[in-house]
Amino acid sequence: MAKNWKKIEVIFEFLIFGIIIGITEDLIAIKLTTGASITLKMVGIIILIAIPFAILGEMVADRIDFARIFERIFEKKK
Repeated sequence: MAKNWKKIEVIFEFLIFGIIIGITEDLIAIKLTTGASITLKMVGIIILIAIPFAILGEMVADRIDFARIFERIFEKKK
């Protein structure tokens, strides 16, 4: 049971980190490309957009074993 809690904890850590990074990069991109001032409405819309993408990203990243993929790629190059 402790192993399941640890996995859930890691998933939520990555999810929260993904949401924060997603929001930050969207705000930076909007500011740099449009020069518009950041408003609370804009932040709210970005949050609503970032959350589903963070969840989707977490679901995809959780299902793919990147270590095994990289291991196969680098073993073939040797």
